[in-house]
Amino acid sequence: MVTSRDVARLAGVSQSTVSYVMSGQRSISPETRRRVEEAMAALRFRPHAGARALASRRSRVVGLMVPFSPGADTTGVLPFIETIARCARERDHNVLLATEDEGAGALERLAGGALCDALVLMDIEAKDPRTAVAAGLELPVILIGVPEDTGQLTCVDLDFEQAGRLAVDELAACGHRRIVELGYPRALVRRDVNFVRRFGRGALAAARRHGIPYTRVTPEDAGRTAVDAALAEALALADGTDDLGLVVPEGRIVPAVLARLAESGLTPGRDLSVLAVCTDDAAEATHPPVSNISTEPRTVSRTAMDALFRLLEDGPEPARVGLVLPRLTRRHTTVPHPYPLP
Repeated sequence: MVTSRDVARLAGVSQSTVSYVMSGQRSISPETRRRVEEAMAALRFRPHAGARALASRRSRVVGLMVPFSPGADTTGVLPFIETIARCARERDHNVLLATEDEGAGALERLAGGALCDALVLMDIEAKDPRTAVAAGLELPVILIGVPEDTGQLTCVDLDFEQAGRLAVDELAACGHRRIVELGYPRALVRRDVNFVRRFGRGALAAARRHGIPYTRVTPEDAGRTAVDAALAEALALADGTDDLGLVVPEGRIVPAVLARLAESGLTPGRDLSVLAVCTDDAAEATHPPVSNISTEPRTVSRTAMDALFRLLEDGPEPARVGLVLPRLTRRHTTVPHPYPLP
């Protein structure tokens, strides 16, 4: 196995110089650094992660907290995890996934044990008890989500308020005079997860602007029985289905909604409009493909990781909230209209 001693011998430097090049602990001349790096490449030498961490006093690990709390969309979180892991690998870091629902205690364990250099927190509640603890940590923390009080933390998320406005604007343009939100499962509403509140705030403001009644129907859970009951309640609110624009911000329940409409003899895009908030992949996979506002999980995750590594590499910067704009795609489930896409 190739060692740093072999690299030092080929580069014509001491073994300690090779360590300094890897750790960045001392200033090394460009010429010496070039020789060491060329020797590493020629020998295909990759420093042992544990040794490198000891040398640099950094673990080169990013902690990712995904509690998988009641009501959470466990499949919807996968694009976030995949993109965060990819971004970490691109910068020669690993990801430590903390899935246990420990709340603030997990933050103290990860930070206090020097297990990671930085933290990413997901599943943010409007009044999240973890944020006060996170703000007091000495390592960088990024939130994917926007709590009511951001404190001194940098937050990145989809602009859910804009998504709510965009959904109502589109359904109003389709000519519907009543909009019903077949909303998030009751567990998410009870927990006051931040994006639920923000989406509703944007949608309600847009409905008032258009002078259109906006009603929220909350399924008990994401199961088929609960979705069927909630959809029946939503349909009963309209004078006729052509009057109804249905917005479904919970992507998990969209297939069940479309299936139940088909069983009832109703065709989205003709008899009523259905507009989902979900990824483009999920929208294309439904039958028929559903018009959607994309949640942009990969863009949100990459934006969050870019912010995280700026903090790691460049040091503290003023806290900010970075919102990714939602994007509307018309497919088969909304009534055609002449207005251009935003």
